[in-house]
Amino acid sequence: MGSLLLSLADQLDERLLQQVFTHSSLVAERSRSYERLEFLGDSVLSLCVTTELYRRFPGYAEGHLARLRAYIVSRATCAKVAQRLGLGKMLEEIAGRGPENGEVAQLITNQNVLADLTEALIGALYVTFGYEAVRPAVIEAFTEHIDFAESSYVDHKTELQESLAKTGRAVVYRMVAFSGPPHHRQFEIEAAVDGEVLGHGVGTSKKRAEQEAAEEALQELGARARRQSRRARLRGRRRPAEGGADEVAEILGADEVAESSPDADEVAQAPGTDEVAETPVDRDDAGASPASGAG
Repeated sequence: MGSLLLSLADQLDERLLQQVFTHSSLVAERSRSYERLEFLGDSVLSLCVTTELYRRFPGYAEGHLARLRAYIVSRATCAKVAQRLGLGKMLEEIAGRGPENGEVAQLITNQNVLADLTEALIGALYVTFGYEAVRPAVIEAFTEHIDFAESSYVDHKTELQESLAKTGRAVVYRMVAFSGPPHHRQFEIEAAVDGEVLGHGVGTSKKRAEQEAAEEALQELGARARRQSRRARLRGRRRPAEGGADEVAEILGADEVAESSPDADEVAQAPGTDEVAETPVDRDDAGASPASGAG
């Protein structure tokens, strides 16, 4: 994967290639780092992917295309492309020869830095060869992520938002903690609906943590809906005759049992039976992806 990008990279001017792999912490002037190239490459990547999605999926609505693009150009996806291309190793080889070697060793494990390298390389190739040469190379490098997004990717935040909107509710995401050094942050986010926390998520970016929190909130809301449906079915039945406890249990399922009165309106949940299981692309994140096991 990405052989076209690497083939074009081999033809770059040496000074420009050096800039692609120069982190701002390694130079006195930020303009000499890859940041300007990364800024440009971000837009080029978005244009390449947007054009490909528009052509490949003529039946998809704008909102669906936007969700697919958000995953494909996310920081998480760009970092995985960088790993496949070996950009971290190239950073180590090109920028890790001096006294900053120890810092470079930390940079090559940083997902945000790896994502930056992908976009900086795309920016440098665009400046040198132009859009028509870069576009097929970008699509080749990202094609498995495009396929994955079309077939498997789920945007939990959007799904949760749309589900709550049906009942006039909304979700609020709050960062409750973060830890780790600046180059390897871990964020903890909670998802609250009507002031009640329904999900928690942890990730290397706020958006990834929000996706996890949204997924957990969806699971909790789904579990509550199932319990409510079972209770409604129970109340809709006549008071069970003698020996009707088995019938009640069958209606409720293994996760709930009736209270002392067989026709009680409220049914207690059995501890540990229907608990929500704890739970992975614009741009800061995205869920499971091919490079993490799906291919």
